Amino acid sequence: MTNEIEIGRGKRGRRAFTFDDIAVVPSRRTRDPEDVSTTWQIDAYHFDLPIMAAPMDSVMSPQTAITLGKFGGLGVLDLEGLWTRYEDPTPLLAEIETLDPAHSTARMQEIYSAPIKAELITQRLKEIRDAGVTVAGALSPARTQEFYKTVVDAGVDLFVIRGTTVSAEHVSSQAEPLNLKRFIYELDVPVIVGGAASYTAALHLMRTGAAGVLVGFGGGAAHTTRTTLGIHVPMATAVADVAAARRDYLDESGGRYVHVIADGGVGRSGDLVKAFACGADAVMIGAALARAEEAPGGGFHWGPEAHHPQLPRGERVQVGTAGTLEEILFGPGRQADGTLNLVGALKRAMATTGYSDLKEFQRIEVVVSPYESEN
Repeated sequence: MTNEIEIGRGKRGRRAFTFDDIAVVPSRRTRDPEDVSTTWQIDAYHFDLPIMAAPMDSVMSPQTAITLGKFGGLGVLDLEGLWTRYEDPTPLLAEIETLDPAHSTARMQEIYSAPIKAELITQRLKEIRDAGVTVAGALSPARTQEFYKTVVDAGVDLFVIRGTTVSAEHVSSQAEPLNLKRFIYELDVPVIVGGAASYTAALHLMRTGAAGVLVGFGGGAAHTTRTTLGIHVPMATAVADVAAARRDYLDESGGRYVHVIADGGVGRSGDLVKAFACGADAVMIGAALARAEEAPGGGFHWGPEAHHPQLPRGERVQVGTAGTLEEILFGPGRQADGTLNLVGALKRAMATTGYSDLKEFQRIEVVVSPYESEN
């Protein structure tokens, strides 16, 4: 049986599914939500919540990374963002909130044209470390060679290499590409890399020695990659494919487990549930946390794609403010739209379907649901 469909006589395509297209199915057992565990561990680092904050200026400042860390999650700071370009970026963050949509991209390109300062990378990571939480920072593949030593010397615990897409085999006639396998081997800290959206791409990333693979391509709320480049992979299928690569690499490597982290399209609590049902070990979320009162974006959300100097593939979007960070994570919810109490919703879904921890929950039955997908 194949899920390929004919696009035309000369091209066939595989049917793929978004989180909107699927639903989880209760089993014969239910549990008390208080008996459900949402803990997650990667390498030596243990977290009460399987939630990583996306390294985006609208989501993470050093202070919000600290706050999320104290709640049990992991904040990842964008080491190419405003916090490493300016001593005090708060006036610029306030300006971005007020920009006219017609001119916001051009002005953001100007703001982000300021150089990244190595001393600010060191300072920001030290602020997070001094608060006693796990320290994580992200660089794009293009900037990793330039700044990785600064990042490691600053005492980062987890190093994230995050791009729209990251491959284990980058070919360039213009510059020496980043050799991920050699790079990861030489580092003393665990590395999380991505995005990847297919079985083969993820398997090759796992073979580089990465501790985790970010799954997602063009699916976030602030991305326009599908519009500008014509590239998009529905997240339910992408996560399930990469989870299959994790299983096969576990056998191939003789027991080395690489964590699968859903990154993109996880905007509300139901998406969170379905990401784990498809095989994710953790989720990286942006828009959901950009709705927090403490978020630096002030109700707006954007990623590095929104201010690319030559080809922007994202935009500043208004997501609004739903509540405090604590309310977004733990509730109480005040509306039934999946924006508040993400952790409570995950626990209740696991309890209602009879699963006690996330590893078990990855085995849950899912169905293709009869709803019209919005994506």
